[in-house]
Amino acid sequence: MSSEDKLQLWRSLNLLEDWLGGGIRHERPEPAFGDQSGPAGHGTQAADEPTDSPLPYPPEAPGRSGVPEADSLEAIAAEVRDCSKCRLGDTRRKAVPGQGVDRPLVMVIGEGPGAEEDVQGLPFVGPAGKLLDRMLASVDLYRDRNCFIANVVKCRPPGNRDPAPDERDACSSYLRRQIALLRPQVLLCVGRVAIQALLGTTQGISALRGRWLSYEGLPLIATYHPSALLRDESLKRPAWEDLKKLRDFLAREGDEGASAAGFGPPPEGAGTAGGGENAALRRGADV
Repeated sequence: MSSEDKLQLWRSLNLLEDWLGGGIRHERPEPAFGDQSGPAGHGTQAADEPTDSPLPYPPEAPGRSGVPEADSLEAIAAEVRDCSKCRLGDTRRKAVPGQGVDRPLVMVIGEGPGAEEDVQGLPFVGPAGKLLDRMLASVDLYRDRNCFIANVVKCRPPGNRDPAPDERDACSSYLRRQIALLRPQVLLCVGRVAIQALLGTTQGISALRGRWLSYEGLPLIATYHPSALLRDESLKRPAWEDLKKLRDFLAREGDEGASAAGFGPPPEGAGTAGGGENAALRRGADV
């Protein structure tokens, strides 16, 4: 494809994006396209064509498709807490918008709140959440320093069942807006429901985990849900392999940029609780 063809395609996609976002035209600086496809292994990767190598992180994050100019995480959280778009709003105790920093290196996406999350209104605070915190800490990631944690649906499905398709659809705009506002360097999906919801696929987590994919221009990697690791300890070793790929990708983004975003050695005392469990996870042993 010639540079002119690429530019025309870019203009058409931006026009479509503005139309889908409410019909307001947004001016954007036009990128300079070359006639070559780029370095080997760094072409566009389709969602159903995973790769073992990370996709190139775009030097400029894609536009905030469909996101109002005045949008904010606080506004989304307020809407979520008042939401009654689906039946989950009738049975929840507390909605769970998400938790973390507003400029995260990694956005972690799960399927939905469980019993403890429904009580506290915070994501991943039950037994699976405690394991998730240890998993993240093993690669120097923390929800209060450099991560944001959210779910596909913001209210607990009764009995912790899978969210129904219409429930996922009712919540989808909240998650899209959060991703557009946060613009993390990487999306980490934990579990089958999360990766299937983002990519619109029916493939299972075993087929998709540990492979680099893309969601709206952002690198995405998936691993097993922490609750699956609690049920089947044999999954902890492959989960650690997935986390090492995430860690290596973040390291390749450069020490200077990562340090500015809060990635690096944990502060004094951070992540020390359960340190033995972290070491065991890194070895792929039981935690």
